[in-house]
Amino acid sequence: MDKHYLPKEEFAEMIFVRIKAFSLRCMPLCDNLFLKTISAKNIAKQLARSSTSSVANYRAVRRARSRNEFYAKLSIVIEELDESIFWLEYSLDANFYEESKVKSLIIEGYEILKILAKARKTASENKSN
Repeated sequence: MDKHYLPKEEFAEMIFVRIKAFSLRCMPLCDNLFLKTISAKNIAKQLARSSTSSVANYRAVRRARSRNEFYAKLSIVIEELDESIFWLEYSLDANFYEESKVKSLIIEGYEILKILAKARKTASENKSN
């Protein structure tokens, strides 16, 4: 059975839509945390920064001028997305949210992260060719 691959631009758009939706889903959580304690306010700021940074940097990935720039910017997206997941998990550990409120968002973050890590690996292999 042949694997079905999306054309490069369709794949990039699909990922952009997913990362943007992930970031947008984080915003109400950030707003809610911001109104709580000082420690919750700090987590809210960190989550807002990392989740919006991941989508903004993915936009830059799509405009990369070279393979090296593509790889570097994609690495930033992965780092920021991973940090966003960390803050979501941390907010659960700190009992700021019930697991049912953020679990699907964490799962989506990990799914996107897995796709991007594979794309970065492929980019790294292509970079050395």
